[in-house]
Amino acid sequence: MDTRIDHNSEQIDHRTCVSICDAIGERLQQSMRPETELSPRLEELVEELRRRDSELH
Repeated sequence: MDTRIDHNSEQIDHRTCVSICDAIGERLQQSMRPETELSPRLEELVEELRRRDSELH
């Protein structure tokens, strides 16, 4: 895989970057759904992350 960064390429704006990241995240969530339920502690941690994320946005 080619991991070089082309520093001469055009930058994308923040809004576009966020939209792309959100779309990728949604696709990953759909394709990586857990087949079993999370432990209660892990579910608490996931909910805490969601809460903090929503506070930032």
